Amino acid sequence: MFWWQGDGGQGVRVAFTDRGAGNLALHTGDDADAVRARRTALERSMGVPGGSLVFLEQVHGTDVADADEHDRPAVPTADAAVTARGVPLAVMVADCVPVLLVGEGPRGPVTGVAHAGRRGLLDGVLERTVEQLRARGARGLSAWLGPSICGSCYEVPAAMREEAVRRLPAVAATTSWGTPALDLRAGARARLSALAVRVVEPTVSSGSSCTCDNEALSSHRRDPGSGRIVGLVWPARPGAEVSA
Repeated sequence: MFWWQGDGGQGVRVAFTDRGAGNLALHTGDDADAVRARRTALERSMGVPGGSLVFLEQVHGTDVADADEHDRPAVPTADAAVTARGVPLAVMVADCVPVLLVGEGPRGPVTGVAHAGRRGLLDGVLERTVEQLRARGARGLSAWLGPSICGSCYEVPAAMREEAVRRLPAVAATTSWGTPALDLRAGARARLSALAVRVVEPTVSSGSSCTCDNEALSSHRRDPGSGRIVGLVWPARPGAEVSA
C-alpha cells in the first residue's frame, strides 16, 4: 500500500502510496464507491478516524486551503492545504510532484501538502504554501518530495520548456531520447531551497521514483487509467505503527 513511509518529526508521519492502495481519486472515472472504500482502508492503515483525511479538488492552481477552518468545504478546491491542529492531509498525483511539509509551531507541529505540477510550480504554489505555514508560526520546515515523472521522461514542446526555464531555470531537462523536457522535481527542490526549507527525497530499495518508469506508481502520461497515488501527512499516535 505504501511506496514509502517515514517519521516527519514533531510526532508526525509522512508517506506516499503506490498502486497497491488502488486509485484514490474520485475524478478519474473509477467507481466512486470503490474509491471511497479504498480511502477508508487507507485511513484505517494510518490509524486515523474514518472520514478525517482531507482530500482536495486539485485544479493546477496556487490556492492554499486552511484545513483548520470551522466552515471549510469537505473537499476544498485548492492545490495545497495547511493545518496547525493535526488534521490528516492528502495530495493526489499521477506525474506531478507531491510535497509534504512539516514544521515546529508554537503549540505543536504545523503541516501541509502541495501539488506541484508544471503550472502550479511555476505560478508559486510552493511559495504560497510555505508562506501560510510560516504565518501559523512554523519554524524549521522540512519538505518531502514524493514520486513524480523524471526529467528524462517528461517530454514537452520546445516553446513550453523555454517559457518554463525563463521562470525557473532548474526545470531545464532533456529526455533520454534527446527531446525537450522539464524536471519538475529539480524545480521543486530549487524553489524550496530558496525558501530555506530542508528538502528530503525518499528512495526505496526496489523500483524507480519516476512515476512514468515505475508501473507500481500511477502515471497519467504512461497510463491515464492508472488513477492517482497520494502523499500523506498526519499526527501519529504515540507508539503507533503504520500498516504496510
